Amino acid sequence: MTQPPAPAKRITVVGDALIDELRDPSGSREFVGGAALNVAVGLALLGETVTLIAMLGDDEPATRIRSYLRDFGVRLVESPSAHGTSRAISDRTDGEPRYEFNEAAQQRGIRFDATTRAALDEADLVVVSCFPFDFAEQYGELVAAIARPEERVVVDGNPRSGMLADRAEFLANFEDFASRSLIAKVGDEDAELLLGDSLDAFVDRLRGTREGDGAPGAILATAGRDGATLHHGDSVVHADIVDLPGPIVDTMGAGDATLSAIVHHVAQHGVPQSPDAWTTALDDAMTIAAETVRHEGALLRVPHDEPVFPS
Repeated sequence: MTQPPAPAKRITVVGDALIDELRDPSGSREFVGGAALNVAVGLALLGETVTLIAMLGDDEPATRIRSYLRDFGVRLVESPSAHGTSRAISDRTDGEPRYEFNEAAQQRGIRFDATTRAALDEADLVVVSCFPFDFAEQYGELVAAIARPEERVVVDGNPRSGMLADRAEFLANFEDFASRSLIAKVGDEDAELLLGDSLDAFVDRLRGTREGDGAPGAILATAGRDGATLHHGDSVVHADIVDLPGPIVDTMGAGDATLSAIVHHVAQHGVPQSPDAWTTALDDAMTIAAETVRHEGALLRVPHDEPVFPS
C-alpha cells in the first residue's frame, strides 16, 4: 500500500531574485527568476513550506517578483537594495547565451536583521544559492547566522562571471561553506569559471576539503547533457539525462530544478544512506529537470504521468 507523503518541511532559501530578460532572434521576453527564487518556487510546487530571503528594490520589477512569489505560496523576507531590483540579460541571438547583469545584481547583498535570522532559525533545511561569497563581510554574516549547517544546509555557489567582484574570494569562501554543509552542488560551468579546470577536479578539491575537516556532507556534481553524479562518502552514483517526449526548449532552469528535487527528497526522506537510495533520488531529480527544460523559462515542471518520489 502506498504510504501518504510526509508533512511539508520548513525550508528557507537564501540568495537572488531578479528579472531574467531573454533576447533571441524572435525578440525579447522577461521572466521572474534568479537561482534562489527558482529553487524556492520549485520546492513550493513540490509541496514544501518555503521562505525566500532575497534583495529587492523599490520599483516595478520588485512588485512583479512579490506577486509571482505570492502566486506560488512562497513567503518573502526582503533585503533592501539601493540600486533597484537585479536584472540579468541573456542574449541568445547567435547561439550560446551571453549574460549581462545590472548594478543591483553586481552589488547584491542580504541584510541579516532579526527577521532574516528568525527565518533561518526556524527552518528545517536552509538552501543557499547564488550568494555573494566574494564579499567577505556578507560571508561572515551568513556563517554567523546559520546554526548547525552540517545538519541542514544545502549550498549551490552558482557563480556568474558578470556578477563576480573577486573570483579568488568567492572560491575560498564557497569551499569553506561547502565543507560545513550537508550537501554542496557544483556544476561544470562553476569549475571552469572558478578554477579554469574540470568538474572532476573541482569535486576532488571539495572532497579533499571535506575529508580534512571530517565533514560528512555529499557533493552533487551536475554536467549538463552528461547528467549528474552524487558523491557521498565512498558512494559515487551517476544518473544520465532522462529522455522525455518533446524537444528541449530552454535549459536555463535545469540545475535549479535538479537542486529543488534533491532538497525535496532530503526534506521528505532524510539524506540517502546507500547507493540505491541515492540512485532513486537522483533519477527522480533528473526526470524533473528533463521535464523542466521542455518549457521556456526556469519554472520547475513535473511530468504528469510520473509521481514525485514514489514511496
